[in-house]
Amino acid sequence: MNMEIAERVKKMPIYLFSRIDELKRRVNNTELIDLGMGNPDLPAPSHGIEKLKSLLTDPSAHRYPPARGEEELRRAIAQWYKQRYNVHLDPEREILPLIGSKEGIVMTYLTFLNPGDVAIVPTPCYPVHFNGVILAEGIPYTLSICKENNFLPDFSSVPERILKKAKIIFICYPNNPTTAVANLEFFKEAVAFSEKYDLIIAHDFAYAEITFDGYRSPSLLQVEGSRERGIEFYSFSKTYNMAGWRIGCVVGNSNLINSIFKTKCYVDFGLFSPLQRAAAFVLQSSQGCVENICKIYQRRRDVLVEGLKRCGWEIELPQATIYVWAPLPPPYSKLTSYEFSEFLVKKTGVVTSPGTGFGEGGEGYIRFALVENEDKIKKAVERISSVL
Repeated sequence: MNMEIAERVKKMPIYLFSRIDELKRRVNNTELIDLGMGNPDLPAPSHGIEKLKSLLTDPSAHRYPPARGEEELRRAIAQWYKQRYNVHLDPEREILPLIGSKEGIVMTYLTFLNPGDVAIVPTPCYPVHFNGVILAEGIPYTLSICKENNFLPDFSSVPERILKKAKIIFICYPNNPTTAVANLEFFKEAVAFSEKYDLIIAHDFAYAEITFDGYRSPSLLQVEGSRERGIEFYSFSKTYNMAGWRIGCVVGNSNLINSIFKTKCYVDFGLFSPLQRAAAFVLQSSQGCVENICKIYQRRRDVLVEGLKRCGWEIELPQATIYVWAPLPPPYSKLTSYEFSEFLVKKTGVVTSPGTGFGEGGEGYIRFALVENEDKIKKAVERISSVL
């Protein structure tokens, strides 16, 4: 039997979290503190869980869901965008529920990239931003983002030869993994760039609501003209601790949304209806639960960063996301990020994500995920302090 896998799969790098899992398996430490994957440890809002329970008893809820997603959810998303950003979306044409935003990002690349087409992807980034390009047999052009430029891309640095082949530019703010934030002026610049070179502009907005210290993240769709070529991905995973529910959406240009929908129709039957309707209920309810979630992450952020600073590791306080992006401390700066992550888990039992798992631009950094309680984070700081 010919068991050879497809060339597009051969081209895929080893998935970041597979490498982290392998590290954990190799370490004989029963007291691992896992700050590697951004997998929320907090529960989904209790009122959402109760709503879901009540919906499960309806026999009709267990049939195939509507192909374009539940109208109830689409209308709730439209209302949320209007209240939060003063962005008016048509629930019928400009909103498509997804089985998590990750699925939607891959579907987008599959929909619009022909073999050899280029997608401009900042690095470091969430792995699917470039892995999805490879799956679609496109070519990712990695646009470096660095601390000196506040982890924002310099669009003028993209060569003309790349722009002639480029079809999509992908951005993500608040940024995973760097935690960088952007203002509305940046999004205006990004939209102008996409207009000049006739690019689809896609924005991963997964961390829209996880912000601190008074910062409020703008939406790409607040920019005039963004609806002409722009789409934005939103996720319930981090905002409401619904990672396992797999609920997200893509919103924006109706022609782009309709094309993505066409691709989705060949792949899946959509998301379980009770999950969609419970998510709609949470989105339309009081957002006090989100405020509480942000306060918890902010306290965890402060415990981790302030604790590591006391042992001489200079790390900036992030204004958003559930992560801390940390440059390798000076005594270990000659190691690769993977080697340093391996060192930490072997010596301290603290699991982190090596920066290179997020692309070549992540070298020299590791990412902490704030997905353990304060006591465990304090313990992680103590262990790390003992070896620095």
